[in-house]
Amino acid sequence: DPEPPAQIRVLTANLRQGQALDALLAALRQERPHLVSVQECDAECARRLRGSAVRDGHPYQVFAGDGAAEGSAILSTYPLSARPRVPGTLSMPGAVADVRGLPVRFQVAHPMPPEPLRLEVWRRELAALRTFAARRGGERTIIAGDFNATQDHAAFRAIVDTGMRDAARLAGRSRTATWPVPLAPRVGAQIDHVLVSERLVPVRARFLPLAGSDHLAVLVELRVYE
Repeated sequence: DPEPPAQIRVLTANLRQGQALDALLAALRQERPHLVSVQECDAECARRLRGSAVRDGHPYQVFAGDGAAEGSAILSTYPLSARPRVPGTLSMPGAVADVRGLPVRFQVAHPMPPEPLRLEVWRRELAALRTFAARRGGERTIIAGDFNATQDHAAFRAIVDTGMRDAARLAGRSRTATWPVPLAPRVGAQIDHVLVSERLVPVRARFLPLAGSDHLAVLVELRVYE
């Protein structure tokens, strides 16, 4: 009989310049995600994530940037090979995870927010994520993070139009607001997303409050097919 597909949990969390680190550590212990995209991880956050308490559960790690808003990280229970970052003002590292012998490309998303005087930067950085998605070839690919964009933004839809799919939407949670807490999830916008390519099938999606953050974390369960 063929082996059943691997089932993995993917978490994305914006820590609000490191303020939600303790809440993230609790979520790592409680939810035990396999792949984690962390945004707004300051130097203290990076130091603690590198500590033995986190490494015991997520021994494979990639860090980029060291500013409070700029810093990002990838945490994994699976072996990682670092890949080039997607260019942006805030760090967007990437890696390939070896999921039971199957390569899965994992990319952090954190383009700049669409502030009135910086709309061109926002568009350009979402376009860089679109270019990354369009060039994935046949690679199993996950893009997870704070996109600072909703399904209603053309620049976000352009990423989805490459064939990437919004995991929360496929799991029936397409309009759950992730920002701003404390209004979310009742009111606000879904700007935190987990996008998946072919051969990755969402099973369920949940939204987790993280004390100290103005975003809800997104936790998605996926099946990984050969």
